[in-house]
Amino acid sequence: MYVPAHFEETRPDELHRLIRDYPLGILVTGHDGLLDANHLPFELELSGAKPLLRAHVARNNPVWQEADGEEVLVIFRGEHAYVSPNWYPSKHEAHRQVPTWNYQVVHVRGRLKVMDEERFVRGVVGRLTRTHEASEEKPWKMSDSTPEFISGMLANIVGIEVEIGEIIGKSKLSQNKEERDRLGAAERLEQLGSGELSAAMKGALG
Repeated sequence: MYVPAHFEETRPDELHRLIRDYPLGILVTGHDGLLDANHLPFELELSGAKPLLRAHVARNNPVWQEADGEEVLVIFRGEHAYVSPNWYPSKHEAHRQVPTWNYQVVHVRGRLKVMDEERFVRGVVGRLTRTHEASEEKPWKMSDSTPEFISGMLANIVGIEVEIGEIIGKSKLSQNKEERDRLGAAERLEQLGSGELSAAMKGALG
């Protein structure tokens, strides 16, 4: 990923927040000279000796056999939006602005390890469920279904773990613009409903 210095995101807390807030990652793998991409909800684990990403895939998905022990790339993308030159105050004075796209993205590189164990898979599913059901009035939990049904479903998936070797972040938030232009674009994005991206732009260093 091309990352100009003024767009480089190095704050660990922000990198981790983006992964947690936008957990549907794109797992990119290579096999027999071809690239493949799978879209998976991940959990980020930071309590151990090394940071990890954990997820699960369908047993019928060949990725867990093809990528076991291989280096992989996982991409997480936060809120993103088109930015019109009309939103920059300076455009109306000098007419020297062009359209762009602002976004936040995190690339994680690491080695994938297959975890084909019922206990591991049950733990991943349980934690992901608790996290993403938390806003429900009556959160669903695995015990809502019969043990036989859940065991059958778990048998059809395989756990994967990515030991994180490198995290690269990019926050393209108009840091290369005058402050009035960056804030002008941020205000317009807020009006259009991109509140998180707008707040990130307002907090970015010019």
